[in-house]
Amino acid sequence: MAPKAIRADLSWAIAPLNTLLATLLAALLVALPLAAEAQPSGGPYGPQDRDYPVPDSGTVLFVAPDGRKDARGDRLEAPTTLASAIARVVTGDTIVLRGGEYRTGGLLLNQGVTLQPYGRERPVLKGTRLATEWEMLRDGVWRTSWDTLFPTEPMGWWRREREGMRTPMHRFDNDMVFLDGEPLVSVGWEGELDAHSYYIDHEQGHVYLGADPTGRNVEITAFDGAIIRTSREVHGKRNDGKGPVIRGLKITQYAYRCLEVEGKRQITMHEEPTDEPVGLADPSTFGKEITGTVLENLEISYCSRVAGYFRGDGLVIRNSLVSDTGTEGIYVIGSSDVLIERNIIRRNNIEGLTGYYASAVKIFNQTRRVTFRDNLVIDHPESNGVWYDVGNREGVIVNNRIENTQDGIFFEISDGVVIAGNLLVNNDKGLRVLNSANVQAWHNTFVNSRASFERDRRGDGSDHFGWHVTTGPGVDEREGHGFAGNLLVAGAGHGQPLLQFQQPPEMCERLSRPMAERVDGNLYVRPGLSTGDAPPLARISPAANEGCVLEPANLDALRDALGGGESSGDALDRTPRSILLGPDAGHYEPQAGLSAAPPAPAAVREALGWKDDGANPPGAWPYPAAD
Repeated sequence: MAPKAIRADLSWAIAPLNTLLATLLAALLVALPLAAEAQPSGGPYGPQDRDYPVPDSGTVLFVAPDGRKDARGDRLEAPTTLASAIARVVTGDTIVLRGGEYRTGGLLLNQGVTLQPYGRERPVLKGTRLATEWEMLRDGVWRTSWDTLFPTEPMGWWRREREGMRTPMHRFDNDMVFLDGEPLVSVGWEGELDAHSYYIDHEQGHVYLGADPTGRNVEITAFDGAIIRTSREVHGKRNDGKGPVIRGLKITQYAYRCLEVEGKRQITMHEEPTDEPVGLADPSTFGKEITGTVLENLEISYCSRVAGYFRGDGLVIRNSLVSDTGTEGIYVIGSSDVLIERNIIRRNNIEGLTGYYASAVKIFNQTRRVTFRDNLVIDHPESNGVWYDVGNREGVIVNNRIENTQDGIFFEISDGVVIAGNLLVNNDKGLRVLNSANVQAWHNTFVNSRASFERDRRGDGSDHFGWHVTTGPGVDEREGHGFAGNLLVAGAGHGQPLLQFQQPPEMCERLSRPMAERVDGNLYVRPGLSTGDAPPLARISPAANEGCVLEPANLDALRDALGGGESSGDALDRTPRSILLGPDAGHYEPQAGLSAAPPAPAAVREALGWKDDGANPPGAWPYPAAD
């Protein structure tokens, strides 16, 4: 069957988006004022300096690195310890932290309280202790005994037969060692050591270095988490169901995770952290144990696995820096009505684990209405950017800058998302949609980053990840996408199609309908288009030919391959410098004079914060288009 004709009006978009965005846009508008008419905003991102006043109501406890455990902590001059304060506080209380280093961890909290700095001071929570007793061995090797070690193993789904020759097993251990602040790299035995590595013999409890530690600062992990907001009874108190508010702290050097908000149960580093719920479930049955957590102006770094596992509806993470993490930075599981905005997330998968599906941000397991807005996601060559995976619905991904990742935005086994106003630079795939339905991608700017829509037979029969695939659209339902008003720009060195729709050839008889309901108003820019010296403009499947795929080289061929799509689209034989304001200086706004794209549906414009209904050029920025 040939691809069906693409409708020229916008009714296809407005109708399905009404249901998708009605509640979602309400949450978007209430959470915080939308940014001005610019996508992405350009900042401010990450932690902002603040002067935190001491609350003048409720109980306030003061803590300090040198506080006394038996002190009451009700006066600034007589602080208690952080652990003592956390054991005492109840809902509505505030813990005020004096500046300095707190070497502590494993702090269990089950009340809706606030943790904040005193004034402009900077508290730092560290999960390491100093190692000061070293024995010199032969060949420049040094050894110390250490009793807080964190050996672990990969999750059961990791395929050693495929990845064991690329990732040594010791990389899965959660220990970390720092030498004068430099994170060292693990090796498998003493003979591999150099000045920038360490080896741990877990059976004997020994840590080895290849550098002389004399007179130097050696820190080794002693805790596997800083603050855990638990759902169980602790300190003689029941869980009050209210998430904490944590502001203005630096949290660093923890084995496993820095922060965690639990769901119904407690999960160790040896268990799968995402199994809540298990199987397709009603959203009213999960995400309710701890709600309303707020994290802002935090700096979280060097967590050997993740910066944090976060569960519970109403979560807000804003203006924080998440950096130098293991498999994930921010990990949201089974939660609804979540807002993540104006954060910097950088350098995930610093150990280079393979086959572990690393992502700087992961939104996982049947979430609803998770908004990822105006974030800066950068420097992830061994990791994906933001990944919505397994049964997510009604997502919004808008106004982000995502640069140097594998898949910048990845939407998998899920149904319903608006992806708009994003800048995607130098990613293998700027947008990847896999085995999903109803993705509306409007007015994004892609620079040396493909847009890829994909489906396969996963879901027919048993699956390596068990129930995961059952939470998303069935094999025959992975369609309904819209891709319009986007700007796709590539330089001469980019060897991939700018847009692709892919599926296995053997499925073409069964899956003969196109994945997208509309592809229109996009602008494709790359040098060599008019001379045939460029790679294919697109890759389109299904197609009515023997291989079930077409690779159009120009706009006319693309229109034919789409069965009438891109009636308002255009393609230019130009370099990025001739279209974008200043790509060499990091300015990817379009130059003046681009033709207008078709008007976006009102719901998309509202999600973007575009207040007028006039025509705009393709891409993320709503500058007036040429007539």
